[in-house]
Amino acid sequence: MSGILKIALKLLVNDRSKFIALLVGITFAVFLMIMMMSMFSGILSRSSASVYNIGAKIWVMDPAVNNATSSIPMPDYVLSKTRSIDGVKYAVPIYFGNALVKLKSGAYQAVSVVGLDDATLYGRPELIEGKIEDIYAESAFFVVKDAEFKKLENPVIGTEFEINDHRGLVVGLAKVASGGLFGIPTVYTTYNRAITYIPSMRFTTSYVLIEPKSEADIPFIQQQVKKLGYQALTRDQFVGKISDFYTYQTGMGMNVLMMTAISFIVGLSISGQTFYTFILENMERFGALKAIGAKGHELIAMILFQASFTALLGYGIGVGLASGLMILAKLRLPSYAAQVTYFNLTFAFVMVLIMAGVSSYIGIRKVLQIQPFDIFRG
Repeated sequence: MSGILKIALKLLVNDRSKFIALLVGITFAVFLMIMMMSMFSGILSRSSASVYNIGAKIWVMDPAVNNATSSIPMPDYVLSKTRSIDGVKYAVPIYFGNALVKLKSGAYQAVSVVGLDDATLYGRPELIEGKIEDIYAESAFFVVKDAEFKKLENPVIGTEFEINDHRGLVVGLAKVASGGLFGIPTVYTTYNRAITYIPSMRFTTSYVLIEPKSEADIPFIQQQVKKLGYQALTRDQFVGKISDFYTYQTGMGMNVLMMTAISFIVGLSISGQTFYTFILENMERFGALKAIGAKGHELIAMILFQASFTALLGYGIGVGLASGLMILAKLRLPSYAAQVTYFNLTFAFVMVLIMAGVSSYIGIRKVLQIQPFDIFRG
């Protein structure tokens, strides 16, 4: 069998034009599929950045909330009620809002403001400069040093700015697990300062963050919160809800699905047609092999090997090109949202196997119909 496969490989690579055309078709399809799905995965990950960065186990919210940045303020009694539920270790409020910052240069920049509970500072970011207790100083803010940091003109500790006509003072620089989706800088302050500086509705609590006494208490806590008319979600459930919103309610998911389908169809059509042409041009060789005693299953093995070899090689090149381009993009654009996941790689691999299977089927049907005397008769 190894001898047959060597012959199959020589037949494949000796016809360089067909071999390159097959590789280009599959590589291009894999490249597009990986790029589209990776960008979508990156967007979904960035859309849940606030959830990951805060790290709370349970989030209490209005049932109409569909993503972390579009919170619906809740009345204060929700916080009091959740604190009294059995199984709750502690519960704290958190504020999410947007504000306009006037920089020293006179330019204005929108920022995302996170207001942490004054007593516990639960959900605070990791500081790389400054002291955590400085957040209690007058007009104090922590600035997240991420890809959007430069938009605030690279502030340092002691930098002053105006935020909604209030004085702001940078007392620390922080880092978080994930940058935001919408390309605006993030600042942290205390809850009371945030609701004072930023105009808001009558209610000011964006979310209530709960730490349960144990994992077993979570279902009961969720039931009790539901009786209040609100929703309690674990971190994974909230991330899933946000992902569903961007996937099914924004049109983003359908666009990615269409582009992925088009990429697959393009790759399938190129590989199928090119492989069929390759089989036709090598019919005499397959007929000669059959005439000297090659069995049908050996010819099938040859075709499967040729299709699989080309498909896997194209898959590897396509993944490599997509990964390399994403690395270069992130070097030039730190806020570029794309990430390669195991799901993306597996999905593209399955699509490549389907391409190889369809191409093989087309070739096998043609080769099995050949008769040796048809070759020598001409």
